[in-house]
Amino acid sequence: MPYFEYSKSIKDFEYYEILEMLMERWEFEIVEFKEAKGGYDTDKIGRYFYAISNEANLRQQQYGWLIFGVGEQNKIKQIVGTSFKKGDKSLLERFKYEISRDTANGMTFYDIIEIFPILNGKEYRVLMFKIPAAATGIPTDWKTNYYERAGESLVALKQYKIDAIRSQERKDWSKQVLEKAAIEHLDKTAIDLAREKYKEKMNQEHISAEVDAMSDEQFLTKIKLMIDGKITQAGMLLLGNSDFDYMFQTAPSIMWRLYGADGMDKDYAIFKIPFINVVDKVFVKVRNLTYRYMPNQLTLFPMETEQYNSWLIRELLNNCIAHTNYQLGGRIYVNEFEDKIKFTNPGDFIPQKIENVLEVSYSPPFYRNKLLADSMMVFHMIDTATLGIRRAYNIQKAKYFPLPDYNVSSGAQVEVTVYGKTLNDNYMHILYDHQDLDLQTVFLLNRVQKGLSIEKEDVDRLRALKLVEGRITSLYLSASAAKSIDESTNYIKNKGFDDKYYKDLIVEYLKQYKKAKKKDIRELLWDKLPNVLSDAQKENKIRNMLTALRKQGIIDTDSENQQKSNWILK
Repeated sequence: MPYFEYSKSIKDFEYYEILEMLMERWEFEIVEFKEAKGGYDTDKIGRYFYAISNEANLRQQQYGWLIFGVGEQNKIKQIVGTSFKKGDKSLLERFKYEISRDTANGMTFYDIIEIFPILNGKEYRVLMFKIPAAATGIPTDWKTNYYERAGESLVALKQYKIDAIRSQERKDWSKQVLEKAAIEHLDKTAIDLAREKYKEKMNQEHISAEVDAMSDEQFLTKIKLMIDGKITQAGMLLLGNSDFDYMFQTAPSIMWRLYGADGMDKDYAIFKIPFINVVDKVFVKVRNLTYRYMPNQLTLFPMETEQYNSWLIRELLNNCIAHTNYQLGGRIYVNEFEDKIKFTNPGDFIPQKIENVLEVSYSPPFYRNKLLADSMMVFHMIDTATLGIRRAYNIQKAKYFPLPDYNVSSGAQVEVTVYGKTLNDNYMHILYDHQDLDLQTVFLLNRVQKGLSIEKEDVDRLRALKLVEGRITSLYLSASAAKSIDESTNYIKNKGFDDKYYKDLIVEYLKQYKKAKKKDIRELLWDKLPNVLSDAQKENKIRNMLTALRKQGIIDTDSENQQKSNWILK
């Protein structure tokens, strides 16, 4: 008997199938079910998260599950529904961030999936928390403690399990050989391209002559893509014939998807090995429209630029190829929207946070696919180490565009968003008028324009440079720092007018229309109030000004019934 009903045409139907399978085989150590009909303690969720994450690592699984909205009766799992974080979708996104704050490496849920199975004709809400396995060699902690499950309980993770995770060797996946792969399983055109790229990189006549004299086997052995006559994972990935991609545990692929303004898929394409020339094929698909903008209002003619720098797109996609954790079996995605492109690849972000990469002296502690990365560097596919990320930031900075966003919070995938347009006029004008700003400062300004938080010491630093204004919880870029901007528009939108201005508007409105309900006053003032104020703060400000005018004897209500009364001049 099925546990619930659902339509296979429904969005995310695969998760309904997963839920059904998990309920059937619920004894898994990497699965936990909770009724959680209402709220649920965040600290307890955090402990379950890390217990399941560590167990998934030890059992060599990619991820585990915490399920809300499923109970148990007579040892049979059944759908009961949950209202945990119900309502605004952003509540679940914020919850992911809450979890990441209390872990050393910023791990959080790979995803939180909301589904609505039907039981006895009634729809129930179920939440599926997808939990990534602990990273190789690094046990996952919660508030510096380690946990595991013991039946329905949570206990301290046993020391031998901690030691087992810590002792895990970071093997270079890309250097491992494919036992059944041979030279005939590679793409001859790809090998020839590799030869040309290698000679171009070396740029020495005697090396070029040496490479030309080599057989394919000798050349591939020289660059370590063949070891003892066998093809490495890196060799197959870069140069393999797509007809033989079944030799991988999971066939690597890249999917490009185009989304319309309505968020619906408009087009897609899937690209397989060899990856040495795949980036050019993907780039052809990307619409790279001409974008016109005015970085300096003193000029009469707008600047024109392509939305996306070609080097930048190629570098980011090649970075996805170089740094993907292919053992997770996921696909690389290039999702193109109207004004941005999102690159997603499986695997954690080795620098842990992007701020580390911005330090000039930074070098990564290890390379996930060292042979693959080394090969891609000699083939002119990627920059060295982390210099590519800094160069990507500098390219966007030079165009006065937002910096790329790196979302690394899940611990199981990296998502990079590149913007093809400006977002904030003040940001654009500040960069234009202050082109000597260092990358770390621009990074902070970029976060402010996107409404993202920054540390207090960073706020103080920007204030000292007179680049930001407002409270620490509602910072905005200073118009006074953007000298070319018109003195009003954005500045007024953020800073607002003094209260007398708003009170005069109310009085003038009542002179003209004789009376006004609260909603009329609200509509009159709402868009004129500072953008930095929340909706609740705007409501309070309007209420306070009405109260002040009343106390001054300027206005009053025509009825004691608050629902029906109007504001009038006294």
